[in-house]
Amino acid sequence: MSDTFRVYRYRWAVLAAFFLLTAVSQIQWLTHAPVARAAAVFYSGQITEGSFINIDFIAMSYMLIFLIMCIPASYVIDTYGIRKGLGIGAVAMIVFALVKGIFADSFMIVVVSQIGLAAAQPFILNAVTALTVRWFPLRERAMAAGIAALAQYIGIIIAMGLTPLIVDTSPDSATYGAGMDSMLLTYGLITAGAGIISLLIIREKPPTPPSESEYRHLKFFDGFRHIFGRKDMVILLILFFIGLGLFNAVSSMVDAIAGYIGVDDSNGMIGVLMLAGGVIGAVILPILSDTFRKRKLFLVICLSGMVPGVAGLTFARYLSSGPEGAYIVALVSSFILGFFIMSAGPIGFQYAAEVSYPAPESSSQGMLLFVGQISGLVFTYLMSRRGNVYLPLVMNIFVVLAFITFILVLLLKESPMMGEA
Repeated sequence: MSDTFRVYRYRWAVLAAFFLLTAVSQIQWLTHAPVARAAAVFYSGQITEGSFINIDFIAMSYMLIFLIMCIPASYVIDTYGIRKGLGIGAVAMIVFALVKGIFADSFMIVVVSQIGLAAAQPFILNAVTALTVRWFPLRERAMAAGIAALAQYIGIIIAMGLTPLIVDTSPDSATYGAGMDSMLLTYGLITAGAGIISLLIIREKPPTPPSESEYRHLKFFDGFRHIFGRKDMVILLILFFIGLGLFNAVSSMVDAIAGYIGVDDSNGMIGVLMLAGGVIGAVILPILSDTFRKRKLFLVICLSGMVPGVAGLTFARYLSSGPEGAYIVALVSSFILGFFIMSAGPIGFQYAAEVSYPAPESSSQGMLLFVGQISGLVFTYLMSRRGNVYLPLVMNIFVVLAFITFILVLLLKESPMMGEA
């Protein structure tokens, strides 16, 4: 390294603090999703039958509010820096997570708190590539983005796996739904702790940058025009519209999908296996992408592997003779789906930052998340309508869309930065 560009060890402390903040944001997103049926019993009498503001809305609100806050959050990050942007997200997470946990018995307070938490989320998620560019050299950025994505998956795994252990999810139990308040308060305290740590540790940037690219950025709105003028970015936006929307919908409706397959208990294992696959994939594939200096190749691998995962989860009940066999098929398929679709995220974010350069990184990443939230909201809404009557149809559509993404990803060009030393 020259005197101008230098890599600092403190980057790992910054990434670790960001990891914690990201993980708790995802826990808060899906607090009720894996125990939706039990939660409906816990809040019985507080939810108007047929109302849009129901248990499923708690997870859907993250996608809905993201559409409103995505661009403002990216503007704050790009204009005022990651420390201020992440600081806003951290403070909001601390306040609303504690309110949600303390007043867990009130459905309306939980909903209002969830909306506040949802508003905080884009200040965190949109900062991934901005943080990696400020603190990490090019050779480590997909790996760093993969670790940041890993935090999302760890948070979702905790929500999917731990929540059913705290809440009584047995339909035959006299205390069905009990433990909801303890679960929300526990998560609230954990979230507050992670938020405080991030405020203390995360810094804007090191004394000297790890590479030259940090100093050559377009202005915020010029960056958006540049992004939409790039063919590869337009294709990538379509891929994220389908892939991220699919992932958001399946994560939000995992309990309903389990019911569709024939699983009575809200044990969350379909979601857990999907996230477990994602954790493994997010560690392996981004590192390989950095090592072999290939982005397109690994995006092709990810989206080709997504197809059998989606198909297996959709047709699980028809691929086995009974509910137990169908459940096993669904678990295996969810693992495959998670491994490939969730590995595509960090590689795709880094690819977007590279092909849209010199547009600000949080703008390119924010747009990818934005389109994924739009489709995720639409998919989740359709799957949850009229007691989930359209869920099988939407799952079949997912299979067709997965094939479309595989065709589209072949049209991408390799990142121009992969030829750099």
